[in-house]
Amino acid sequence: MKTVPFPLKQTIINGIKGFEKDGGALIFFEQCKALRAKFEYQVDMHKYKVVAVTSSIAEEGKTCICANLAANLASIGRKKVLLIDADLRKSDLARYLNISPKLGLTEILRGSASLENVIHKPTKELYFIPCGERITDASDLLAGDKFRSFLKEMRSRFDIVLLDTSPILPVADTLSLRDQIDGFILIFRMGFTPHVMLRQIVDEIGKEKILGVVLNYVEPQRQKYYERYYGKYYHKDSG
Repeated sequence: MKTVPFPLKQTIINGIKGFEKDGGALIFFEQCKALRAKFEYQVDMHKYKVVAVTSSIAEEGKTCICANLAANLASIGRKKVLLIDADLRKSDLARYLNISPKLGLTEILRGSASLENVIHKPTKELYFIPCGERITDASDLLAGDKFRSFLKEMRSRFDIVLLDTSPILPVADTLSLRDQIDGFILIFRMGFTPHVMLRQIVDEIGKEKILGVVLNYVEPQRQKYYERYYGKYYHKDSG
């Protein structure tokens, strides 16, 4: 599983943070749709319900990919989709959804808020639980019984639960979820992340847990290749 998003100027489109609609942006959105189709095929085949989106290190684009994948899944109407910001140390997902929540997953797990107090609907078909308060003891909270019970309840309420999680190498948070997650999608930023880091997180997660790797930030000449051979379809006049 892979897609080829491009590092373009970001903006808010249809409630989800994406990229301005020039030629490269249209390729980005089409590749997000392709990712959704491949992802849906994988989860249906394996009967997965809870999937985490993660990366080796920060700044690889996992939050943007996670938000757009969730929005694409929800928009086709075949599945009830829940998106959760499980990066409790450095949450950023609410900004991509253009909302400013005060309560979220942290408060649910601490028992100071209920699901009804924190769940949002950024689009008609998509449900979202923000991070809430940022904390430093995230791995302990996510590995606890309250999070296990919470995920079990979400499995019963939703067809797909997508989690935007912390990068794996800097902190232990995401690895503490390994036995609670059906599968992982890894985001790999081309020309930024050393391949040895990708190999390291594959070893740590285990190949059997990985649904696929999304290649992010391709080289400019590769973008020209896509525009040359596929651009006429993206720019074709309607009607």
